[in-house]
Amino acid sequence: MRYVLRRFGSYLIAFWASLTLNFLLPKLVPGDPVGRMFNQISTTVTPDQVEQLRYLFGLDDAPLWQQYIRYIGNVFTGNLGLSISQFPTPVSAVIGAQIGWTVLLGGTALLIAFGLGNLLGIMAAWRHGGVLDSVLPPVLILVGSFPYFWLAMGALYLFAATLGWFPLGQAFTLGTTPEWSWSFVGDVLYHLVLPAATIVIVSIGGWVLGMRNTMIATTAEDYITMARAKGLRNGRIMYRYAARNAMLPALTSFGMALGFVVGGALLTEVVFSYPGLGYQLLRAVTTLDYPLMQGLFLTITAAVLITNFLVDIAYVRLDPRIRVAR
Repeated sequence: MRYVLRRFGSYLIAFWASLTLNFLLPKLVPGDPVGRMFNQISTTVTPDQVEQLRYLFGLDDAPLWQQYIRYIGNVFTGNLGLSISQFPTPVSAVIGAQIGWTVLLGGTALLIAFGLGNLLGIMAAWRHGGVLDSVLPPVLILVGSFPYFWLAMGALYLFAATLGWFPLGQAFTLGTTPEWSWSFVGDVLYHLVLPAATIVIVSIGGWVLGMRNTMIATTAEDYITMARAKGLRNGRIMYRYAARNAMLPALTSFGMALGFVVGGALLTEVVFSYPGLGYQLLRAVTTLDYPLMQGLFLTITAAVLITNFLVDIAYVRLDPRIRVAR
């Protein structure tokens, strides 16, 4: 418990630091988003209205420390402000409407790539020097080295535009009313296959290679030699002894990747016209939407910290050495 509390305290400090940076960075970006917003809508406003909007968006001339206290108070009360590019929609509403699609796409692709990649890496390392070990990692790394947008556009052209096996984009058929029904769920999964598959193809090579290298080092340990000398079955040695210890570095990488899932896959969402936070982040940057940028950065940071804290807790369970050191 003491170890968990220490880790929790360190993550609280990291969250406070990220919260402070999240407050300061938009202040350093040049440009006037309020002026740009009025130029786009061609509306005549009075100076008092401009000042009120600048105060509403946290861009007024109040002392920096007052803005900081106001920002911290708003964050902890769930008030992330109003989106400038989608005025007057609250930032929390924009994020809430898109985060589900981002987690669905990124989470599905990550779980498949993590599970399949580590399994293939374990098998390749256990038969070190065999056909699987000699062919699979180089091929997957080669495929993953191609520019993602090229692979995504090629898959979209071949399997959607030419063969017609999958839809051209979107998260579900346009004109369909989102509802909890088997037909709608099936439609969402049908639209999910192609964008998720392209992410898996690009990312699975890294998981395979990382697990293979860790497994090779683990199988050279003395306790593996002892397990073999005791006459244990190869399957038990591979999964209960070698793979369990080799999974620890992969678990750390999984925690980091799971946190960044919330940030969205920008190129995937653009190529496949898939809704998500990645596209919203691009839109916020191009339109100087400071409140939306801050809300998205804060969401991504919180997700990364929370997932890494959960990984630290899992480490206590999976690695007896941490319990002994504690």
